[in-house]
Amino acid sequence: MKDAFGIPQSLLILGGTSEIGLATARRLIARRTRTVWLAGRPSPALDTAADRLRALGADVRTVAFDALDPASHTESLGKVFAEGDIDLVLLAFGIVGDQAHDEADPLAAVRVAQTNYTGALSAALVCAGALQMQGHGALVVLSSAAGERARRANFIYGSSKAGLDAFAQGLGDAMQGTGVQVMIVRPGSVQSRKTAALEATPMATTPEAVAAAIELGLRRRSETVWVPGALRLVMSAVRHLPRPVFRRLPG
Repeated sequence: MKDAFGIPQSLLILGGTSEIGLATARRLIARRTRTVWLAGRPSPALDTAADRLRALGADVRTVAFDALDPASHTESLGKVFAEGDIDLVLLAFGIVGDQAHDEADPLAAVRVAQTNYTGALSAALVCAGALQMQGHGALVVLSSAAGERARRANFIYGSSKAGLDAFAQGLGDAMQGTGVQVMIVRPGSVQSRKTAALEATPMATTPEAVAAAIELGLRRRSETVWVPGALRLVMSAVRHLPRPVFRRLPG
């Protein structure tokens, strides 16, 4: 359960090596979150992430989780909830892909879609069901501003995030009255390891800024959070641009 200050005592990160997920964990541990589960493919990186969080004073556990194996999600994530209630689930996994390569290799494009959409859909439903059984908790879904309108430069990734975003909105509606909060987070370009090779955009942000926005959004019980906040107005304008004009936008 959350403490008297509304801080979750237990956190499950789907995508246990996610920079945004780990930045959120560090922030919440500093504010008294005590139990953290990192769900991801077993790897030295996952073990290192767990050790670094343990050094901050949290009880950190890992669980094997593969977004591309939905048939295993009920069993693998069920192990986490069987150990005790989870106050906050952060769905933080996803891949950007390589647009030019993925256009030429349909199987690579499918992997992006399966990871970002179908894998996320499966994991979110499993966790939402477990949270509902508890009668409390929050599910934070990392979407992307790229899902608002697919651009030529990244329409495979953008379309997968658009699908996830629409799904999360519907899931939030379905959870009304159950005690479960669903919050969608739409960052702009996040400067991280995954995007290091990409050119920064004017609305770029950082994992730490997204983590701060997640914490504030949870306190406010927001349904949607944009990072940075001004991106909401920018994307509202972009969404309504005529297609011939939209096609001429850079990148």
